[in-house]
Amino acid sequence: MLRKKTGTKIHLTLLLIVIAIFTWSAIKPVGYRIWTLEVLPAVIGLLVVIAVYKKFQLTTLSYLIIAILSIFTFIGGHYTYSEVPLFNWIKDDFHFERNHYDRFGHFLKGLLVIVIREILVRTSPLSNGKWLAFLSLSVALAIASLYEIIEWLVSVITHGGKASRDFLGTQGDIWDSQWDMSLTLSGSIIALVLLTRIHNKYLRKKTDG
Repeated sequence: MLRKKTGTKIHLTLLLIVIAIFTWSAIKPVGYRIWTLEVLPAVIGLLVVIAVYKKFQLTTLSYLIIAILSIFTFIGGHYTYSEVPLFNWIKDDFHFERNHYDRFGHFLKGLLVIVIREILVRTSPLSNGKWLAFLSLSVALAIASLYEIIEWLVSVITHGGKASRDFLGTQGDIWDSQWDMSLTLSGSIIALVLLTRIHNKYLRKKTDG
């Protein structure tokens, strides 16, 4: 019971931090149209997670990952992914050709594979092993690909306006979509290698609790 209460407090703290960053993000962003396009997927995801919290409570590790990815998205939505100040500074200081916040973000989205892994473990007959890792990676890559399709559709529907160009964030790279999907896949593989054992411990605690 004590462990459950502690977990709930941590989850609430993460939610409050995410709400605070979301609120900051919504105050005078670069443009509200591009801000909406950028933050909407994260907001929908958070609402789903909150709605099912009592019926299907994830591990604290998964909630931490969701919080990190949401915060990253809200920061990108506020400035646009190609104009985040810290990464502009890195770009200028290291003489990069582009702002790499977008690229780093897609790599970081590989962490989502842990959340996918948890859902598969707890809702399917799959157990820890090669098939679980393979299917978790496949779903993570499918989501990354779907996001690229959504970006393309937004560009088509809006006829390539400024908001859609900022949303795409290609920064002149014709291979941007391929880079994004490759980085998400790489991030997913690294996340599985580094976090699987830790995740298993959280899953055992969830089962024991």
